[in-house]
Amino acid sequence: MKFIISIILITFVSKICYAEVGKETGLEIPRYVSLKSNDANIRVGPSTNYPIVIKYIQENYPLKIIEEYDAWRKIEDFANNNGWIHKSLISGNRTGIILSNNGDRIKIYNTIEGKIIGNIGKGNIIYINKCKIDWCSISYNEYKGWIYKKNIWGVKDTEIIDVNFFQIVIDLYWKSFNHLEKISDIFF
Repeated sequence: MKFIISIILITFVSKICYAEVGKETGLEIPRYVSLKSNDANIRVGPSTNYPIVIKYIQENYPLKIIEEYDAWRKIEDFANNNGWIHKSLISGNRTGIILSNNGDRIKIYNTIEGKIIGNIGKGNIIYINKCKIDWCSISYNEYKGWIYKKNIWGVKDTEIIDVNFFQIVIDLYWKSFNHLEKISDIFF
């Protein structure tokens, strides 16, 4: 038993100690961010002297930071385009893009494995509120609900975002509510 605990502890510590961090910010690399503006230029290199390769016109578009240099961040987007953007044009707000392998619309649930409250198409930009191991709470237009994490570009597979102790209570409440609603549908 001590051996297993030691292996788990060594693995955990080694991941923390050897996680790549940005030279300028000390934040994890890679990490996801979003655009602050609906007018952002991506350049070949980290300076305004370099030519523009892409111009983004969508505010809140998610990007992945893969490198840092001075006030510039090397990014990669949903389509694997990459280049450099000035840090003043990005935000720590978490957004994502909906993925769908077969083009089907993705279901939005009121809670994890709960009642379907809507759906969303491939390529739409969503706000990421929180993520658990396999699910993320998202906001999109009038919808606020949960979708499978595998359907989002803009969050790491193992990433957990803003989940606290009270989430267990909230999940239990919604699971009970959905169960009672199913029972009432059977009898009434």
